[in-house]
Order: sequence, then structure tokens, then C-alpha cells
Amino acid sequence: MRKHTRTMRWLVLGAVLAIAAAACGGSDDSGGGDGGGGETFRIAIVAPSASNDLAFTQSIVDAVNRVKDERGNIEVAVTDGTFVVEDAAAAIRDYASQGYDLVIAHGSQYGGSLQEIAPEFPDTTFAWGTAADTFGLDNVYAYEAASNEGGYVMGVMGAMLSKSKVIGIIGPIEVGDAKLYVDGYAAGVEAEDPGATVNINYTGSFSDVGLASEAAQAQIAAGADVLTGTAQMVVGAVGVAKDKGVLWFGTQSNQTSLAPEIVVASQVYHWEVILDQILDQIAAGKKGGETFKIDLANDGIVIEYNDGFDLPADVKQKAEETIAGIVDGSIDAG
Repeated sequence: MRKHTRTMRWLVLGAVLAIAAAACGGSDDSGGGDGGGGETFRIAIVAPSASNDLAFTQSIVDAVNRVKDERGNIEVAVTDGTFVVEDAAAAIRDYASQGYDLVIAHGSQYGGSLQEIAPEFPDTTFAWGTAADTFGLDNVYAYEAASNEGGYVMGVMGAMLSKSKVIGIIGPIEVGDAKLYVDGYAAGVEAEDPGATVNINYTGSFSDVGLASEAAQAQIAAGADVLTGTAQMVVGAVGVAKDKGVLWFGTQSNQTSLAPEIVVASQVYHWEVILDQILDQIAAGKKGGETFKIDLANDGIVIEYNDGFDLPADVKQKAEETIAGIVDGSIDAG
């Protein structure tokens, strides 16, 4: 239902802009598109890992493609695998130089570069996250995720499913949505089963699959029968969990395909919820200066269950009750 509403709103806005252009004596195709008229609106994504990482980068690529499918008349370019900040900065600058309408710097590590580049291209809109700082620039949007909310819900589920009462969490670096997720998951476990043990291991890397694998092995050796983790490195941890028959909870993207037999559910980022708002504002002439957040309340964060996993009815019911409680404010996810 939400999708239909957003589509209708965009069509109406596009019609208004078209009428206004006609009233001014015709259209001018020399400027940038707005995504709603006859011109193609060009979106570029610069991201640190692979577009199909089933984690952070894929979450934004999938979201932009959903927006493209819904709105049409959008061209998408992606530069992924830019772990090196200098490489990302070069890509961001290059897209702005080419006249892209919206350049998305998908990585909190890109903030310093964006702060320098954005003022050089006042006619280009930039968006970056996860972060809440627009640097006071009127052509920069920031976006963040309330990942603690979905983490809390799945922590409750993990506590209910664990037989050993030992749960392991594998984080990358203690910043941003990664830390929020880890803290939220731990809080959910504590709320459901104060007697459970939660072991948290930060590897110090977003991308090192080997370190994630080693962390998972250590967690399982310590008795964990439920694991979770965040960032693109988690494919290593999921592989270990699959081999050992240990349950897994995913985040950022749906990770069911990695191990359908042991993935219980995933917190999935639906960035299109805020991308729609950003594109609407660009169409209205506002190029930046605002921060957006996805959460359970606005459906920017969604718990997607693995239909192939035999989830007990009481666990799913508790998860749904927890989601409702977070949304209505009766449960504090931290």
C-alpha cells in the first residue's frame, strides 16, 4: 500500500512540474533531471564492498534499484569495492564532474572526503551514511539506520531459541549502525533471558572474512549455539555456523541464501523509504541540509523471516509483539 502511495505522489508532482514548465513557455533540457519529468535522473553509488555482499553495500544498491523500478526514468551507476577512502573520493568527484544528479557516498568513512568535495559542486546533491552530519552544507543529505531496533527484536528471538544460553555476536568496528546493532541485539537477549551469556567480539575490520570466521569458531567453542554479526565480513562467520549447525541472524540485507538451513531471520534495510523523500525534495528544489533515518516505524527496517526455517509459533509471535512495542514506544530498544 505504501508503494502505491509513493508512486501516486511522484506522478502528481511530475505533472505539476510539467504544467509549470509549459506555462513558462516550454521545457529546457539543458539542466539536470528531477526524476519525475522527461529527463533521466542520474544516481551514482560509491560503496566500500561488493554490490552483492548480502550486507551493507547490497542494501543501498537494492534500494536504489527498487526506486528505479518504481519511478522509472532513472539511470544508476555503481562503483563498489572502494575500501580505500582515496579511491572512493576519486569516484565521488568523478561522478559529480560528470553531472550526476545524486551521488550517494555509502560509508561513514567517506565523510571527510565528502565535506571537501561537496562545496566544489553546488549543483550536485550528495547523500551519505550511516551518519547524521550534513556539515552545514545545503547540498548534502545524511542518512542513518536505527539498527538497534531490529537487533533487539532478533536478540529476543535468539534468547528464546538458544538451548545452551550462550549467544555470540561478531562485530566489525565499534562505530555507526554496526555498534547500534550489536548493542540492540545484546539488549534483546538480556530482556528475554537475563540469565543468558552474551559474548561480543569486534574483529576490527569490516571486510576481513577470515577474522570473522575465526571469531565464529571461538564463539562456538565457548558454547554459543546462536550467532549474529554485521558488515560484509560475516560471510565467513555464516560459513562456520552452517558447518556447525549453529543458528544465525542476519542484518543489513537478507542473508537467507547464505545458509537456508540455519538463518532464522534478517533485519533488512529498505533505504528506498528515505530515498523517496530525498528525491521528492530534490524535485521541489531542495538539494540537501537534512538527515533521515530508517526504523521499524517507517518500514525502513523490516524483519524478514526465513520461510524455510521451522520457526516456532511462539517465537514469531513474541517477535511481532516486540516490533509492535518498539513502534508504539512501550519497549525501549536502547
